[in-house]
Amino acid sequence: MADVTRKMRRDWDRRARTDAMHFVNTAQTGWDEGEFFATGEENVRDHVLNDMPAICQGRDPSRMRILEIGCGVGRMTRSLAATFGEVHAVDVSDEMVVRAKHFLRNTPNAHVYRNSGKDLNVLGDLDFDFAYSFIVFQHIPSRAVIDSYVGAVSRCLRKGSMFKFQVQGYQGSSPRNPGRDTWLGASISESAAATMAARHGFEVRRSAGAGTQYFWLWFYKP
Repeated sequence: MADVTRKMRRDWDRRARTDAMHFVNTAQTGWDEGEFFATGEENVRDHVLNDMPAICQGRDPSRMRILEIGCGVGRMTRSLAATFGEVHAVDVSDEMVVRAKHFLRNTPNAHVYRNSGKDLNVLGDLDFDFAYSFIVFQHIPSRAVIDSYVGAVSRCLRKGSMFKFQVQGYQGSSPRNPGRDTWLGASISESAAATMAARHGFEVRRSAGAGTQYFWLWFYKP
């Protein structure tokens, strides 16, 4: 697992130095900063603000502490911080974290950390009311690393909270050499997702897009 996460860091550092915004949102190159962050606002609106009953579980969002896994340069972090009380965001890449801290310098309730790429130890004893990840696990080539992340989220998520995230669901997409391709992630089936949830004390409350690149999962911690 350590070899995989080291390669993930090297590759994402290289991508960040080449064109960080493009590799966070590949819709185009040479992003204008305003247009780039507007896409983050759109994604937050479509996948978070439109799903607040499931996400908040009756809590006041302004009093919630939330976790974002794979924040990149903070494209969605800034928008999440406009809704929630605290946002703590992690990324495997030092280069991405440096840029995220720059873009979030005027967002005092957003905190960014470089993590190991497989766990959340960098967050210490913090616990959370919601965890979220968008177009991140699709790039993780190891099911063991994904499973490690899910276990880490379970340990830091408060009871009665939701973990909403995506995985690569297309079953023909796993790389031939797992760990060597940090762009094309390991595929997760519906049955594998259910097994992973149960192993880490989650209930699968909902799923969408099984068998596609954008396989959404709602894991609830009872």
